[in-house]
Amino acid sequence: MIDLHTHSTFSDGTDSPSELAAAAHRIGITTMALTDHDTTASHDEMQAACDHWGINLITGTEISLVDHQFPRANERGEEKGRGIHVLAYFPPLDPDSPMQRLLERLRNDRENRNAQLLHVLQGLGFERLTMEAVAGSKAEGEVIGRPHFAEAMFLLHPEIVGEKSPEAWRSIFDNWLGVTGRAYLPKTELTLEEVVEQAKGSGTIFSIAHPLLNYLPDYTNESIEREMPRILNSLRERGFTGAEAYYGGTTEPTRALMVKLTRDAGLVPTGGSDYHGSVKELVALGVGYSGDLHVPDHIVDELRRASSLATAS
Repeated sequence: MIDLHTHSTFSDGTDSPSELAAAAHRIGITTMALTDHDTTASHDEMQAACDHWGINLITGTEISLVDHQFPRANERGEEKGRGIHVLAYFPPLDPDSPMQRLLERLRNDRENRNAQLLHVLQGLGFERLTMEAVAGSKAEGEVIGRPHFAEAMFLLHPEIVGEKSPEAWRSIFDNWLGVTGRAYLPKTELTLEEVVEQAKGSGTIFSIAHPLLNYLPDYTNESIEREMPRILNSLRERGFTGAEAYYGGTTEPTRALMVKLTRDAGLVPTGGSDYHGSVKELVALGVGYSGDLHVPDHIVDELRRASSLATAS
C-alpha cells in the first residue's frame, strides 16, 4: 500500500510525523509522502520514524499556486487567477536552493494573508477573534492555516458558527473560509510557471493535487470527459509530471476515468488519501474518504524515474 498525500502537525494535520509513520506501519503502508503545506520542515522527524518502521519515504510538500490559464470568476463575475494546490515531490532540502526559497516566500505570503483574514473576519462579526487565539489552537512547529482559524471561531463565536461537529466544520469552510466563503482570500500570486522554472535541474517533479477540486468542483463524468483533457494537456505542456487521479475523495469509477485521461495526456496518475487526522475524521490514511482507494505500487517507480530525468535536465 502506498499513500502520496498526507499531512502532519507541521501544517494542518493533527498527527505528528512520528505518529503518522506509526499509523502507516499499522495498516501496511510501505511507501508514503508527507506533503505538508509550503514546508519540508517535518522531513527529518518523518525520515527517522519511517526508517524505524521500514517505510520508504518520498520527500514532498503541497504548495498553493495560481493558474492564470484557467481563471475563476468571483461572485461579481470578475475573472481572477485560479488558486490551485500542487504536490511537489523530491524537492531539495538545502535551505539555499531555489525551491526552498520559494517555499519560504509562500510561508511569508501565508503570514500576510492570515493578518488580512483576521481583519476581514472581525469586520464580519467575529469581534472576539484575535491572532493569539488562532495561534493558540496550533501545536509547536505548525504553520497557521485556515483550520486554526476555524478552531478559534468555534471557541470564541459559537453563536455564529455553532458548536463544533463534522457538519459544522464543513459549513465553516463553505460559508466563511473556503473558496465559496465570505472571508475567502487567495493564498498567493506565485504562478505555477514560476515554480516549475525555478525547480529545473533540482529533481523536483510536480503533480496537480485533487485536480477535480481545483478545476471542476461541481463535476459530472460528462464534464470531466469534456473539460479535463485540455486542462491535463496544458499542465503537461507547462512542465507537470503527474495528476492526482487516484484521489481518496472520489469514487472508483471517477478515479478510473481520471486515470485514463491522465495517461492519455502523457502524465503519471499519482494518488493519495489527503489524510489530515482528526480534522478530517472521515478521511482514512491509505484508503481516503472512499475507503477503497488503492494506488498501484508502480507509480512510485515512475515518479522516481521522472525525478532522475528532472535532475539530469
